[in-house]
Amino acid sequence: MTARKYRLGVTRKVANVVMKALLERGIPVNGSTGFLLTTRGRKTGEDRTTPVNVLEVGGDRWLVSPYGRVGWVHNLRADATARLRRGRRRETWEVEEADAATAGPVLRAYVRKIRVTAPFFDAKPSDPAEVFAAEADRHPVFRLARSRG
Repeated sequence: MTARKYRLGVTRKVANVVMKALLERGIPVNGSTGFLLTTRGRKTGEDRTTPVNVLEVGGDRWLVSPYGRVGWVHNLRADATARLRRGRRRETWEVEEADAATAGPVLRAYVRKIRVTAPFFDAKPSDPAEVFAAEADRHPVFRLARSRG
């Protein structure tokens, strides 16, 4: 079976609006993993905000793009500053993009935790991390490296 391709349709747009509203009020989505990520637009320089999940694996915190090279991925590649927010809690981080070997275990943990994303991967949740590493080019992973306050 081939992984599904992500499409930002009406249903996902509505879900994002609802998730944003909950996270702005400090109501956790997906347990404690849901945050609003704000990046600087690589072309416009304007702030762009989207709901994301932050996963802890191996003592580090990670941003995973289960849907591929979406806008926030391009923005982080241009300016490696991630601003995370849930309610009044605000954090600013410098991020580092993970190589495939590092990303494999993180992607595997992500799919196991956030099961709704599994159809967007060729690897199955039971597959070893090496199988997920082979998909790392299609699912960018960023480590929250240094807190900036």
